[in-house]
Amino acid sequence: MNNVIILPIIIPIIAGMVMVIFRKNIPFQRFLGVIALVASIAVSFVLMEQIKVNGPQSLQLGGWEAPFGVTMVADMLSALLLLISGIVALCCLFYSFRSIGRSREEHYFYPLFLFLITGVNGSFLTGDIFNLFVCFEVMLVASYVLISLGGERVQLRESLKYILINIISSFLFLVGIAYLYATLGTLNMADLSLRVEEAGQDGLITTIAIVLLTVFSLKAGLFLFFWLPGSYGAPPTAVSAVFAALLTKVGIYAIIRMFTLVFYHEPQVTHLLIGILAALTMLSGAIGAVAYWDIKKILTYNVIVGVGFILAGLASFNPNGMTGSIFYLIHDMIVKALIFLLGWTIIHLTGTSKLRNISGLITLHPLFGWMFFIAALSLAGIPPFGGFLGKVLITKGTFEAGYFWLGGIGLLTSLMVLYSIMKIFMNGFLGDTELTEEKEKGSIKGLMWPISILTALTIFLGLGAQGVQEYVNIAVDGLMNPSIYIEAVIGVNR
Repeated sequence: MNNVIILPIIIPIIAGMVMVIFRKNIPFQRFLGVIALVASIAVSFVLMEQIKVNGPQSLQLGGWEAPFGVTMVADMLSALLLLISGIVALCCLFYSFRSIGRSREEHYFYPLFLFLITGVNGSFLTGDIFNLFVCFEVMLVASYVLISLGGERVQLRESLKYILINIISSFLFLVGIAYLYATLGTLNMADLSLRVEEAGQDGLITTIAIVLLTVFSLKAGLFLFFWLPGSYGAPPTAVSAVFAALLTKVGIYAIIRMFTLVFYHEPQVTHLLIGILAALTMLSGAIGAVAYWDIKKILTYNVIVGVGFILAGLASFNPNGMTGSIFYLIHDMIVKALIFLLGWTIIHLTGTSKLRNISGLITLHPLFGWMFFIAALSLAGIPPFGGFLGKVLITKGTFEAGYFWLGGIGLLTSLMVLYSIMKIFMNGFLGDTELTEEKEKGSIKGLMWPISILTALTIFLGLGAQGVQEYVNIAVDGLMNPSIYIEAVIGVNR
């Protein structure tokens, strides 16, 4: 049954390759994309139940035992992220059917979309840091094309910046891997954990950890986020939404994995540094979100705030903080996709992203307006929606760790997020409008039901948190007790 682990990688990559052959057959590509993502979601459910009963699952490809072969590992954190990624990707794919345009569809949009998901899924499942690099590159190569697909001037300008930053981070990633292997003689994550514990996390290993933190921070938008607002604001709606929901989360996952499994012996250095970066990220992102009156800028800066908040829980490195981080990570994937689809749909309807040129949309589209209101409250962590529990637990965790300054910054930036996102609702949806259905620049026909699914999910995550709690607790137990992961991979119980 462990062979199931490889399916979330195999299914989308094979479907993507088949799509390349049928480039002109758009209905077939759409159908195959939906089938591939639904199958991946189903596999994620199977994995979650297996892990719940039997603990983390591992697969040694080619029959080579860990740490010598290629290892795939699914623990509860991986399975949860696979599930949410699949659902978010499916909703963004549905949205793209009515919004992406025929030209992009005929230039390999759907296979590139699935290749991106392949890289995301592979990153969550690999048990080897070099293969994490490989999966990052699969994801990034697909994103390079998706960000520029269509050839608009703003896309080409932002894609150059995006590609340059990721090339630099990939180079640093290889440098970190090289030093890690030269120092410890292995790249298997479970084996790395054992060897760091045996050798002691001295100054050299801590320095390597900081190099890798820099790499993952660039990819996650943790403090080093100057490239993100322009890059995530340039592509078409469905691409921007999947970028905001998933790409930064892969970097966050890598930080959580490495600093709970491998580099957790000197938290007074590494985790304090993560906390400082998280605080600076939250403040910088919140200031940007408050300062702008452009929908794209407000939403992209809110992506940055979310990154800092999730990693504030990791910085506290206690059960409450980690539980909050996992809850908020799941919530953030859903709500960022939702708020981006909603925000870009406003632009689609009005033909502008400038808030001062928009008003009264709720008169013509009341359901759309109230769904934006729900998404705004959820994004800000207002009860009873999805972000509330995660924020409460992260704040509690930071206080328990003695990081009162970090918890305080989290609460302050939450208020700033609420102000920034309600600014869109108050100015864009309320008030009088001269806009009529005839004057609208586009139609929301066919766009509302993927938005409705994500809205329902963020409500469920708040009201039905108990249904998710058991799985999150298992994920946190695995993060706080590295021996669970190590035993599943190489059979060593510490």
